[in-house]
Amino acid sequence: MKTEDFSERRDELAGWAVNITVYRIDETWHCRIDNVSPGATVARGTGSSREEAERVATEKASERLGRTRTH
Repeated sequence: MKTEDFSERRDELAGWAVNITVYRIDETWHCRIDNVSPGATVARGTGSSREEAERVATEKASERLGRTRTH
C-alpha cells in the first residue's frame, strides 16, 4: 500500500483551528482532522472520493468540537 495524493491544510471548524489531512490508499480516500494544539485526532472519515471522505470527517469533527466547552 502506498499513500498518494496527500494534502494538508489548516482551517477552522466550530471556532477551533484544525489541520485537515487527506490522502488516498489504493481506491479509498482517507481524511483526518486534528486540533492544531496539541494535535489530537478529532475525527476520521473514509470514502470513495476526496469530497466524501472530507464530508464525513468534517461532519463528525464539527459535531464534536461544537460540544467542547472553552474556559
